[in-house]
Amino acid sequence: MDTWLNHMPKGMMLKSDGFASNLYDPASEYTLGHFCAEQGIPYADTGIPVHLDTFSAYGLAFQSRMVPELEKKTVTGVERLPQAFRLTLEDGETFVAERVVLAIGITHFEHIPSGLANLPAEFVSHSARHSEVAPWRGRSVVVIGGGASGLDMAGLLHEAGADVQLVGRQKELKFHTAPSGKGRSWWQEIRHPKSGLGPGLRSRFFSDAPWAFRYLPESLRLEIVRKALGPSGGWFIRDKVTGKVPLHLGYNPESAKVENGKVRLYLRSADGSERDILTEHIICATGYKVDLNRLGFLTSEIRSHLKAVEGAPVLSSTFESSVPGLYFVGIAAANTFGPVMRFAFGAGFAARRLTQAMARFAVPSPASVTVARAAATTK
Repeated sequence: MDTWLNHMPKGMMLKSDGFASNLYDPASEYTLGHFCAEQGIPYADTGIPVHLDTFSAYGLAFQSRMVPELEKKTVTGVERLPQAFRLTLEDGETFVAERVVLAIGITHFEHIPSGLANLPAEFVSHSARHSEVAPWRGRSVVVIGGGASGLDMAGLLHEAGADVQLVGRQKELKFHTAPSGKGRSWWQEIRHPKSGLGPGLRSRFFSDAPWAFRYLPESLRLEIVRKALGPSGGWFIRDKVTGKVPLHLGYNPESAKVENGKVRLYLRSADGSERDILTEHIICATGYKVDLNRLGFLTSEIRSHLKAVEGAPVLSSTFESSVPGLYFVGIAAANTFGPVMRFAFGAGFAARRLTQAMARFAVPSPASVTVARAAATTK
């Protein structure tokens, strides 16, 4: 839950509906709906946005109930041995495991546009670095990104009293459709079936058949992962941004330079027109890009033997990488199993596949499997 607790702005709401925000357990014994009923929190499968605080509290309660033996330690090193791996923890403890599952989330893969990456940290940062917006009150900020992260950040900064502007490469902002309160017709159910990733036949395929997605040609898989479920905001954020936050749409950030204690951001549109903005700070809500070379806790020997395409590991049907015994789930598995791997909804498929894979190695003694949530701080 580190990403939700420490890398999302307080006050935001999840874009996913309640039914698609459940953490996975085989019998669906502890859904978000069950948690909200226990706590007296308003809940509906659709129509009531899920607050970040609610989801975070649910995640912690889920862990306490389902995995009470969890050890919260940072993995600082993973080294390959002839038939296993040696793991080193932040306190110096080491142990050996035959198989390691990397469920490392997204924070290792923060993406900042190349033209801005060399700016000093006091002038540019990724949105994942800001769980609090109150400190920006009275300051000028430019948010780059027209997706949910950018829209949430811009709306919350405006409410906090910041002088905020939003830059997006798309020519108009997109928002999910607000629930109408009316039932869906049978034709709508057929033409746009519900799924954990939203309505539509494509989303239904991505949600229900990640096993089949893997059989698509590699070039098609990569194209789909790049473009499917593109930038959009929740329906509830529209009124916090539209007409309140100055917008610069249809522009890409080209470069920036520091001037007298501020930063000047240079933008270019698709037709070649330019403009610039002077501000105190740039927050890049520009998503995450998998790059195995950023996983410093893996030895260079392991990283050199990992087969990758566009920075992401090539995985088997059981999530195993080209290094035997080393598995990847979550966003790192998206190029193999599709966009659903970017969302909590994909955890069910990953868990079932991994369980089946590990069962092949089961022996009477406890299985030597370590799920390594390597949250080493990127330096």
